[in-house]
Amino acid sequence: MKAVQYRSVGAAPEVVTVPRPEPGPGQVLLKVTAAGVCHSDIAVMSWPADALTFPLPLTLGHEGAGTVAALGDGATGFEVGDSVAVYGPWGCGACLMCAQGKENYCSRAAELGILPPGLGAPGAIAEYMIVDSTRHLVPLGGLDPVTAVPLTDAGLTPYHAIKTSLPKLTPGSTAVVIGTGGLGHVAIQLLRALTPARVIALDVTDGKLRLAHQVGAHETVLSDEHAATKVRGLTGGLGAQAVFDFVGAPPTVATATACAAVEADVTIVGIGGGAAAVGFGTTPYDAAVRAPYWGSRAELIEVLDLARSGAIDVHVETYALEDAPKAYEHLHEGRINGRAVILPNG
Repeated sequence: MKAVQYRSVGAAPEVVTVPRPEPGPGQVLLKVTAAGVCHSDIAVMSWPADALTFPLPLTLGHEGAGTVAALGDGATGFEVGDSVAVYGPWGCGACLMCAQGKENYCSRAAELGILPPGLGAPGAIAEYMIVDSTRHLVPLGGLDPVTAVPLTDAGLTPYHAIKTSLPKLTPGSTAVVIGTGGLGHVAIQLLRALTPARVIALDVTDGKLRLAHQVGAHETVLSDEHAATKVRGLTGGLGAQAVFDFVGAPPTVATATACAAVEADVTIVGIGGGAAAVGFGTTPYDAAVRAPYWGSRAELIEVLDLARSGAIDVHVETYALEDAPKAYEHLHEGRINGRAVILPNG
């Protein structure tokens, strides 16, 4: 079968031919219908050799959807032909966090060498992929896999981030979204669907800001050194009750804390290497800074339910599997509005 792999440190991803896998006990073989392309992949491919916690080559893709092609011995709950999404942050299934469905916070994953597909285990940008357990599958329930597959990360991650701040996003409040790409443009829709807050979106290009307006942002601001001052102007000097940074670079993290109101939530989602300066006189009184990771399986089910209701709709740009390396180039260059989706069998 064909797959897209990161094969050596510092190299561009390649389309290669590899053996089709067979499911072992409890595993599921999926015929992949859609796979998302994410900045996290680019981050992994920028790491030096001593930072990698898994061997190369690695089949990329941690957002996956497909149809069940075969079930390993003992795998139950699904049938061949079922259309499913893959819950990506795999855990041990037995620790306290996993018992709550929060495998994204599994306390034993590192110890046991459990890694997400596309971020250590073979991923979804291939004609077929192995899912280690049926508990990591969620029925698509009639959703189009092409527009639904980004919801497994680009939907789940902002949903998990936003849920904690819902009590602060009351009528008259403001939420700021920094970075309106794959995750950010979904976050705007989630904020509009779940809260009465005014949403201010920040990004560095007119195209991204236009997309932010299209999906529901009330205001857009160019993300530069003046952005926080503009946000404070739009909020009467108070700042925002919740700020979500989907870039996480040093300049955007600084903007995020500068936009915050007293008792605000500042949530750093992006993995751009920034760190917030927190302390008395540095951040507003009683502001909380968080750095969440992905989301729970139950939250993925909730996100898919929101999509079925029409509350969220991911803007996608599709590529054939052979063009996946080009999709990564376009993502790195900031040329993709929304989410790039690979169609391995399309």
